[in-house]
Amino acid sequence: MALAKSHLGVSLVVSCLLILTGCESSQGHFNKHVALFIFGDSLFDPGNNNYINTTTDLQANFWPYGESYFHPPTGRFSDGRIIPDFIAQFAGLPLIPAYLDPHNNEFLYGANFASAGSGVLDETRPTVAVKLTTQLQYFTDLVKRYRKNVGDAKTEQLLSDAVFLFSSGSNDYQFLLENNESSLLFDEYVEMVIGNLTKVFKVIHEKGGRKIGITTLTSLGCLLPVRAERPDNTCDEKLNIISSLHDKALSKKLQDLTQQWEGFMYSKFELQTEITKRMKNPSKYGLKVGKVASPYNLKSLFQGTYVDIVQHTTQ
Repeated sequence: MALAKSHLGVSLVVSCLLILTGCESSQGHFNKHVALFIFGDSLFDPGNNNYINTTTDLQANFWPYGESYFHPPTGRFSDGRIIPDFIAQFAGLPLIPAYLDPHNNEFLYGANFASAGSGVLDETRPTVAVKLTTQLQYFTDLVKRYRKNVGDAKTEQLLSDAVFLFSSGSNDYQFLLENNESSLLFDEYVEMVIGNLTKVFKVIHEKGGRKIGITTLTSLGCLLPVRAERPDNTCDEKLNIISSLHDKALSKKLQDLTQQWEGFMYSKFELQTEITKRMKNPSKYGLKVGKVASPYNLKSLFQGTYVDIVQHTTQ
């Protein structure tokens, strides 16, 4: 059965985790929990970019990042927790560790491979971020370690129960317009991005993964760094158009995959919709203002979500 109702968003991802976390197996402690494997960009990066040769623009291990929750800053592009942290906590899991952090070596509850600045396409900032195909290789290497350490049966059960979270695509489109916007039609470029993303999903599915959680894009043309570079401080409509095309193509592809791949399930979180709600009605979500620039603060994005999680779990 496909988890394809996009309006449930992240609630379904976490509901799936909550349901499965309560399940036990006869195969020992290793399979008494659900693992999270996380891929993507700065929205999900827990600090992997601390351990690669990159620029300070793509790192967040200094003040004021983390000031409301982490001391010292961990490398998250937030003043506190990021989306995967909330999902892990709602599911009763510890925070999922950065794969490249040398202090982490067990990964019993999964791993976070995300890297700020990364793209779905290999050509997107390959020298300053961990591209998605490399993140996938890290996952493949980790699966080999699981098989060596706990055996094939437990590894296959872990992967089957696991949830794979993605936040990818925004850097590809910004990179396109920053460098050579006339080389491809937008539709063609979106097709390339979705095609490469699908290849990653396919590898995960072939290894036994079945549950995908993914965020849609924001209105990329209205991001503060984009507007700040425009003389009139207005949104870049080209970026907004291509991000909209991406979201439509992603929705169609995910629906197709539920019919094509055995056991494939997905949940799609409408990120821009949730941001817009908080901009229009900030007090409802514990905010004082909704249209003034501030550090990344994702706590308000998930306040109130737990009610939906409980409701959808019990229906």
